[in-house]
Amino acid sequence: MSDTQDSLFASTSDSLQEAPDTTYAEAAARAADLRHLLDYHAYRYYALDAPEITDAAFDKLLIELQGIEAAYPDLITPDSYTQRVGGYVSEQFAPVTHMARMYSMDDAMNLEELDEWLERTEEALGAGGVTYTCELKIDGLGVALTYRNGAFVRAATRGDGTTGEDVTLNIRTVRDVPMHLSEAALAQMAADRDTPIEVRGEVYLPKGSFVRMNEEADAEGRAPFANPRNAAAGSLRQKDPKITAKRDLATFIYAIADTAPLHVHSQREFLTWLGTAGFHVNPNVATCGSPAEVHAFCADALAHRGDLDYDIDGVVVKVDSFAMQSELGFTARAPRWAIAFKFPPEEKRTVLREIRIQVGRTGVLTPVAEFDPVTVAGSTIARATLHNEDEVHRKDVREGDTIVVHKAGDVIPEVVGPVPELRPEGAEPWHMPETCPACGNSVVHEEGEVAHRCVALDCPAQLKERLLHWVSRGCMDVDGVGEELVEKMIAAGLLHDVADFYLLTAEQVAGLDTGRAYLKDDKRRGVSAGDPILVGPTIAAKVVDELVKSKSKPLGRVLFALGIRHVGKSVGELIARRFLTLDALVQASEEEIAQIDGIGPKIAESVRQFLSVPENLAVLQRLREAGVSMEEDLGAEAARTAAETGVSADLAEAQPLAGLTFVLTGTLERRTRDEAGEALKALGAKVTGSVSKKTSYVVAGPGAGSKLTKAESLGVPVLDEDALERVLATGEVLASA
Repeated sequence: MSDTQDSLFASTSDSLQEAPDTTYAEAAARAADLRHLLDYHAYRYYALDAPEITDAAFDKLLIELQGIEAAYPDLITPDSYTQRVGGYVSEQFAPVTHMARMYSMDDAMNLEELDEWLERTEEALGAGGVTYTCELKIDGLGVALTYRNGAFVRAATRGDGTTGEDVTLNIRTVRDVPMHLSEAALAQMAADRDTPIEVRGEVYLPKGSFVRMNEEADAEGRAPFANPRNAAAGSLRQKDPKITAKRDLATFIYAIADTAPLHVHSQREFLTWLGTAGFHVNPNVATCGSPAEVHAFCADALAHRGDLDYDIDGVVVKVDSFAMQSELGFTARAPRWAIAFKFPPEEKRTVLREIRIQVGRTGVLTPVAEFDPVTVAGSTIARATLHNEDEVHRKDVREGDTIVVHKAGDVIPEVVGPVPELRPEGAEPWHMPETCPACGNSVVHEEGEVAHRCVALDCPAQLKERLLHWVSRGCMDVDGVGEELVEKMIAAGLLHDVADFYLLTAEQVAGLDTGRAYLKDDKRRGVSAGDPILVGPTIAAKVVDELVKSKSKPLGRVLFALGIRHVGKSVGELIARRFLTLDALVQASEEEIAQIDGIGPKIAESVRQFLSVPENLAVLQRLREAGVSMEEDLGAEAARTAAETGVSADLAEAQPLAGLTFVLTGTLERRTRDEAGEALKALGAKVTGSVSKKTSYVVAGPGAGSKLTKAESLGVPVLDEDALERVLATGEVLASA
């Protein structure tokens, strides 16, 4: 191996220390402890997607258990993690039995262990002639895809290796998964096309998407994902495929349950077939004819891992020939013909100078670590989010500490923790400030929430997003006022809170410079290059007219538009129907708000907090003075909702479905589920997301899953889409439906 390779692998080549002499009883006790720890952490990793330790720490525990069992073979138990394929099956999805077992992979933690495997392999197969295929080890979620007659029929997670979770609907939203295999690939099949094939690979999240998801989580006060693998797992296992579709997932396919249906004889030939079939195959693959070439591939992958748009945690080395793979076979948990060479995490030390507060667009206060610049994974970093106060206390980092930093997923700077022995005298624990650094208003912290928030309507850090939310379609629905115009209004000093919208004049709006400049003279428009392009009187008049029309929106819309935490459109309507006027709501206690069916204490606390801020009440008073409706006209609102949903205005006024609770599941053809839900609510029904004994009816379309199963087990009546349309047309739920 070259000097360059030596240096690249220096951090991975420390051999395991030999364990000190132990008695049989001590070994048995330690093995039991390790089995318990491994099962616990495997459950956290696979079932909850919320690991408490790093992969490296887990591997260390597993290696220790393997060492004990090697020394004392009679301590091996059938349920030992060394004898099983890792993973758990969630009860959230229907179980799927794989066509063949999906094995785990044995790990080589350093070059010595890799070389030992290479030597064992060549010794078992005979000297010379062994070719290896080296592939990048994608840090994602294992998945199995089944096809019949070239058509996609099912997808399942790896689960426990034998049984996985049915994620077919979610996989259909992943853009690089082919729904039909190419004719060229089908022509290469050795078996009849009707013979099902099950290919395997990894679902992963690109690094850029991982960054975006965690930025959104921070802004909304949600716990961030620890790494791209957890983010991919959480995204694929969503109950709602629409959420999965927004997560930008991708796949790399590299294995098959049974090679018999194909005319392929090696891993390299199989990867070529996968590409022909239409699957996304990782291009970073090499066929290596010697251990030296395997070393070179691993060294190159380690050196360039930071250049990839996806996370890898090692290299998988496989015997290329399928005949040789068959000859080597499997152990109880892994193939003998493959091994995963694991990369070490790159960590650096630096000094934490300050924990600074950043106020997000939704009012969440986020602590950010500012530290001395340090180069990690190819780039210089000097700051990292600490997410929330609980996280700061969990890691016990303090200003002045020497800290360890790395990049989560090789992308996001992260503080691992302090170096306690280097802590300076007098370093005090950090606490979240009681007032917002952007506006000086009091910070609120809801019980059971990790986020601290500023809920003031006049907070400058939240201004733009609050203004855009106010004019959006679901709120006050002000057509023609978008992000560009709002930015110009803020820059011109015209908007400081939502009430300022109603002080705007057509002249003020018409004089705003949109910032667009012509590259050349345009005599037809009477402008020269570089002239400002103003909004103009026609558009300005329309904007002001739209704002005037928005004043008549009902109280429910106003409550939603204010951006109160936990108050969406439906919750705003429930509160408005109970109190009818803003004055009555302001006077209501938290307990009175919580008594509304469908509200509860968490929402009530948030509403009461919002209405307890003097600055918010001042803005509400200015809205009232500007003529914005602060009342709920139930008759007018019913008529509006009827018009929007297409149900009868007379039925909407009569509220024939009042007291009934509906749950919608599966795919509807004539309406979206949201549209169907709004139509049911227009007739007085309550629409919820979960099935219980209190559910009156479940509306089930094609693809209905666990909700339909639960409804049937509880004896809840099930309606198809035709029956739903009859309900919406007549207001009656027929027994025969």
